[in-house]
Amino acid sequence: MRWIWIDRFVEFKPGVSATAVKNVSLAEEHLHDHWEDFPLMPVSLMIEGMAQTAGILVGQARDFKEKVILAKITVAEIAEPVLPGDQLHYHAELKTISDKAASTHGTVLKNGQPIGTIDLMFSHIDQNLAGVKFPEENFVFTGQFLRLLAGFVDLPTDTASRCEGAEAGRQ
Repeated sequence: MRWIWIDRFVEFKPGVSATAVKNVSLAEEHLHDHWEDFPLMPVSLMIEGMAQTAGILVGQARDFKEKVILAKITVAEIAEPVLPGDQLHYHAELKTISDKAASTHGTVLKNGQPIGTIDLMFSHIDQNLAGVKFPEENFVFTGQFLRLLAGFVDLPTDTASRCEGAEAGRQ
């Protein structure tokens, strides 16, 4: 099972920036895990939402040819709680990208107001220095993630088949 922490993209500029939306609902079980009478969105899941937004931006910048994984959280500052009924926007900007890695700068908005910054570094594990072999299929960018890009970018036909093959292997 894979957890998706963004609902949809509202803006996607290939190789430049991406903005995704997450609507926070009282029906989400994880909101009730901190305090019994005070449901809130955990900061760790906001970081994951930004990582998914920024990771897709990084992956698309290189035509999803590499497996991109989160390598480091450089900055993670959230100034106020996010509650059921709030809407989050994750805005990620691509700062640097190379054959081995990428870095992004992210802003988190709650109901249109900035509440935090999340800066991330990603590694292209196909280019790892340890020489470790990973599966050929792209287990990172599955069809679930790529469907979020519908209407924003054209995906190369081989990209969809590589990613769908990874989904089939997990079932």
